[in-house]
Amino acid sequence: MKSEIFWFLPTSGDSRYLGQSDFGRQATNKYIQQIAVFAENLGYDGLLIPTGSACLDPWVTASSLVTVTHKIKLLVAIRTALTSPTYLARQAITLDEASNGRLLLNVVPGGDPVELAQDGIFLAHDERYASADEFLQVWKKLFAGETVDYDGQYVKLKGAKNRFEPIQKPYPPLYFGGSSPAAHELAGKHVDAYLTWAEPLDAVAEKINDVREKAKKYGRTVRFGLRAQVIVRETEEEAWQDAECLISKLTDEDIRQAQEHLSRFDSVGQKRISSLHHYGDKNNLVIGPNLWAGVGLVRGGAGTALVGNPENVYARLKEYADLGIDTFVLSAYPHLEEVYRFAELVFPLLEGKKKVTDQQSVTGGAFDLKKTA
Repeated sequence: MKSEIFWFLPTSGDSRYLGQSDFGRQATNKYIQQIAVFAENLGYDGLLIPTGSACLDPWVTASSLVTVTHKIKLLVAIRTALTSPTYLARQAITLDEASNGRLLLNVVPGGDPVELAQDGIFLAHDERYASADEFLQVWKKLFAGETVDYDGQYVKLKGAKNRFEPIQKPYPPLYFGGSSPAAHELAGKHVDAYLTWAEPLDAVAEKINDVREKAKKYGRTVRFGLRAQVIVRETEEEAWQDAECLISKLTDEDIRQAQEHLSRFDSVGQKRISSLHHYGDKNNLVIGPNLWAGVGLVRGGAGTALVGNPENVYARLKEYADLGIDTFVLSAYPHLEEVYRFAELVFPLLEGKKKVTDQQSVTGGAFDLKKTA
């Protein structure tokens, strides 16, 4: 089974610590480009570009990376409720052509009603998935060359037509993550790859099996990916010390405010992540072998981290791969230094990746987690 490694682009800012510190970094385009170029030269396979009110615009960011990267894939987050399928199809085809077929799309209906309201989206949880379903139905018809008249509850179009050809056929692949029944239904019906946050193995296996069953109902198959933080060091002791260092600036008030903010989310996935650290308990953060929930004390979304030496982090990745995961979307603080560190320490263990040296810029394709170098 072949697997890929993606890296996350911190378009809302970066830091050496979670919480307040003197080491914050603004999310400038120059900084994002640095990380992207590093990741490509080191041999990463893709970059996740997030969306949200605190993030730089993902489409503009992706466009800015087209001329400074040449091989690495660009996984661009999209909010289907913010635009029409026809307009987004033109954007996607334009960027797919400009990047020479490197565009991937991450469908994000959203999980924070307050943030969504800032962009004029007032749909309840399941309505957002129903809206995304209509959007993707039309999207696929457009890329199939149909002229579309559609009178749905959320999408209404007359005479819509796509006049351009994408490089990737039938369309740039669709990625998606969500933990609710409505999300799994959408995944099974429409997407090419389902992403889950790093939960304990049994929880991830349960989600994978459910999405597979949903896809089977529609006569489809779906690939699977894992979104996780990583803290990898030469020794176990150093890795766990640095995990504690990452949250060393957090006060109880920081955590309380963050958890209050996250409690307004109607995302089932966010509730699952928050429950892993018991909604802010700093004393119960180790939730499995080399699996740590400390990032989720203050960060929404991917709040769990694989912590350990290279061999143990590799072993945990392989366990997820054995469940059916073939893409790993990773991040670590600060993202610029850690994109290099992960490649330096873990890539030598991965089939298809090469040892990183100071003298050589390294590139590589997919690797096989069932083998060791």
